Amino acid sequence: MVSRSFCKRREMAAVFPAWIMVTILVLEASLVMGGFQASLKLERRIPLVSHEVELGRLREFDRLRHGRLLQSSGGVVDFPVRGTYDPFLVGLYYTKLQIGSPPKEYYVQIDTGSDVLWIGCNSCNGCPESSGLQIELNLYDPGSSSTSSLVSCSDQRCNAGVQSSDSGCSGQGNQCSYTFQYGDGSGTSGYYVADLLHFSTILEGSMSANSTAPIMFGCSALQTGDLTKSDRAVDGIFGFGQQSLSVISQLSSQGMAPRVFSHCLRGKNGGGGILVFGEILEPNMVYTPLVPSQPHYNLDLRSISVGGQVLSIDPSVFSTSSSQGTIVDSGTTLAYLADEAYDAFVDAITKTVSQTVRPVLSKGNQCYLITSSVTDIFPQVSLNFAGGASLILNPPDYLVQQSSIGGAAVWCIGFQKIQGQGITILGDLVLKDKIIVYDLANQRIGWTDYDCSMSVNVSANLNSGRTEFVNAGQMSNDGSSPYQLQSIIASLLNMIMLAALLFS
Repeated sequence: MVSRSFCKRREMAAVFPAWIMVTILVLEASLVMGGFQASLKLERRIPLVSHEVELGRLREFDRLRHGRLLQSSGGVVDFPVRGTYDPFLVGLYYTKLQIGSPPKEYYVQIDTGSDVLWIGCNSCNGCPESSGLQIELNLYDPGSSSTSSLVSCSDQRCNAGVQSSDSGCSGQGNQCSYTFQYGDGSGTSGYYVADLLHFSTILEGSMSANSTAPIMFGCSALQTGDLTKSDRAVDGIFGFGQQSLSVISQLSSQGMAPRVFSHCLRGKNGGGGILVFGEILEPNMVYTPLVPSQPHYNLDLRSISVGGQVLSIDPSVFSTSSSQGTIVDSGTTLAYLADEAYDAFVDAITKTVSQTVRPVLSKGNQCYLITSSVTDIFPQVSLNFAGGASLILNPPDYLVQQSSIGGAAVWCIGFQKIQGQGITILGDLVLKDKIIVYDLANQRIGWTDYDCSMSVNVSANLNSGRTEFVNAGQMSNDGSSPYQLQSIIASLLNMIMLAALLFS
């Protein structure tokens, strides 16, 4: 294909004037860059005399040109993912953000159970100084970023946050502030700042461009509880809720990202995974509606099946109210069942395997001594939602291996219960090894089983009405995508052909 096109261009060069050839090449370059209607100026800032151009310089040249073309176009935002669901290793998934001018890197936990992005600040009391995750922690310093600014109480964004209880004003200094308390008893408080978020945008053809957008986020001045511990410490929490102060909502309102995001959290081989602003496309996706007018990602759970048998649980146990319901929360390591459903679930599991394994209690948890594979012994579990969508859980999706005793492995029920409460929480134990799509525009959540070490196809419906289809996957630790290589090679081929035409 390339050689045929090249020969055709050589023949045209002998007939048409040079300026027509340059025009044709420019138009063809426009098509190569993903179909964007933009006028490209042919720039020869890189010497082509010897045809030996360092790839790094070509990559930088392309990056700058792509940035000019695509800065305001939006697309699929791809974030690196680290961590694992395993509570005995990490017990959380986190990503890396670049914020400020000049940009600094911050590691933040991926949390779909809260709205706000917050980061520990240089004046923080209780912020850990080191992390057992072998990552370097950084405190955000508003004074060291030339694009940082404080958010006042009169700011429209602060007023919007007050309505969702994500912000408040104490009256001191007219500063927009916040206080958050989490389910594990930890908490944080601080004030809001605005600064630039730097991120990689992947566009059609797997071409990437560096982008920036102004965002409002929390500057943590105080941390309490488990947030002060260093064993699993990160720089902050990245809230992915659907309220106005979440980053996904802010970028969507600016036309920088679609109003949908997806993740695929890898459960095996060291964890990691995929996190994108966009809709991951898979043919086997099933969707269920979000319960409307809820602060979290609430789903309408109708029943639970174990081994194909629906459990005798009153459906009202799963109904949504201010004190009960089913929530999807990537910030929770395990999973939790409503108090009145937990015993029926555990009893059904135990009854199914009691002839094959030895049930034991360990620290109040129902466990089993197993000498063979859990997938050969334990039944499938199905969480059945409104609209006919079922979330199928294989044994590793509801069991956690704890230890070994005399050659037998100890596996425990990973679902827990919160005594006296009717909350069901689907945490990382359940969410791992699946594509999960949070479609805020259509108020639904979808899922399917998937190998999260593989790449995915992503659709991004932008405010302009245009839809981008790109291929995305795990990003390397330095924040570069493996698909950048494809973009570099394509651009290099174009420049080689251009050089041959100009100097032959």
